[in-house]
Amino acid sequence: MANRSIDFFEEQFQSQVRAREFSLNPFEEAALPHLSGRVLDLACGLGNLSLAAARRGCEVVAVDASPTAIEYLSTTAREEMLNLTAVQADIERYEPPGAFDTVVAIGILMFFPRETALALLDRGKRAVRPGGRAVVTVLIQGTTFMEMFEGNRYYLFTPEGLEHAFAGWTILLSRRGEFPAPNGQVKRFSTIIAQKPA
Repeated sequence: MANRSIDFFEEQFQSQVRAREFSLNPFEEAALPHLSGRVLDLACGLGNLSLAAARRGCEVVAVDASPTAIEYLSTTAREEMLNLTAVQADIERYEPPGAFDTVVAIGILMFFPRETALALLDRGKRAVRPGGRAVVTVLIQGTTFMEMFEGNRYYLFTPEGLEHAFAGWTILLSRRGEFPAPNGQVKRFSTIIAQKPA
């Protein structure tokens, strides 16, 4: 992810840790019932979803570029003796270690140019074992809130982009939505939860 984007979220995570704001966002709440077994959470942020999954008995690998996020997540996992490994890494260069029952990529793929975003999506899909699930949320065309992006290093998916990417998988959930952003701007999202053919 570009430095400006990392800095944007690093400041946000520091603020959330100080304020003790650790509740699941709507995307994480929708994802949680679908997480099972060995879970890879790419760009996990503060790891609220990763922690919730680990508390439910999942074996979790949580990856993020933010030092604040990974330090908080590592400390919490250690204190609660959870089966959770927190990894500080650049998602663009991160290679998933083996196959997973669930791969999560909520709010990360749009931070890369188109070719990179689609390559990362394919890498995540390959990391899902047969019969496993992928959970993906991206910003889509029509989004006007762009402050978190670094120059042209972003890709707004088409509204149907995720459905096309998961052709041949069983779609368990497909949802689009719009959320208000500062100064009258909007964020438009697409979320998909899909099961890989066994």
